[in-house]
Amino acid sequence: MLRALTHKVSSRISECQLTFRERTPIDYVTASRQHEAYEAKLIEVGATVTALSENDQYPDASFVEDTAVVLDEVAVICSMGAASRRGEPALIARELCKYRELAYVSLPATIEGGDVLRVGTRILIGISSRTNGSGVRAFTRIVEPFGYEVIPIPVKGSLHLKSGCTAIDDETLFVNPQWFDREGLSGFQLISTPPDEPESANVLKVGSTVCVQEGFPQTVDLVQQIAERVEVIDMSELRKAEAGLTCCSILFES
Repeated sequence: MLRALTHKVSSRISECQLTFRERTPIDYVTASRQHEAYEAKLIEVGATVTALSENDQYPDASFVEDTAVVLDEVAVICSMGAASRRGEPALIARELCKYRELAYVSLPATIEGGDVLRVGTRILIGISSRTNGSGVRAFTRIVEPFGYEVIPIPVKGSLHLKSGCTAIDDETLFVNPQWFDREGLSGFQLISTPPDEPESANVLKVGSTVCVQEGFPQTVDLVQQIAERVEVIDMSELRKAEAGLTCCSILFES
């Protein structure tokens, strides 16, 4: 069974962390409506959604992807790079322990799930403002015994690796090549975002479906040439918080 772990939009989302975006007003009602539509789409394409709400005091709580990385063998609980978010993983760990053994990355190592992209047995990890070299090494020590190859990728133009690099399938990455160092990706087919849609690289693969953010029509056309099924989801209000499609769920088989 494919599960999706989500968290409702915090009533304090207007206080969210921002790194690359200018702060603009975020409408809580609109953001919540978009998030609910996101959850509904996950259900429509085959996921069972577990929606949490207990982390409302954390402005970035709905971006659950950053708190943990769930592999077939283990769930790695992250050490958040943003100090304001370090209380979030405890709730997520309490939920994930129902399905996986847990392993933890601890300070001073930092790693956030938005920097971790699993593609088959390869795991790309962005080295960013939120994930440091110690975090990459700690994560590697946890996952290498299970046969995963970890590939560090320096991030230079976005918050997380997945802001500029996500997977359409196990051989094909959809990328904004301006936002990270492509060295180490020689084994992948790279498809670049349209020049007019640099923020469109964050797509979400759910089974045989690839979800694309609304507002990027050229990207929709491009991904439709590759993916079996494409769905479009409006993330416009959540994007003001530097969010993307992958940010709002943790997907795993149970």
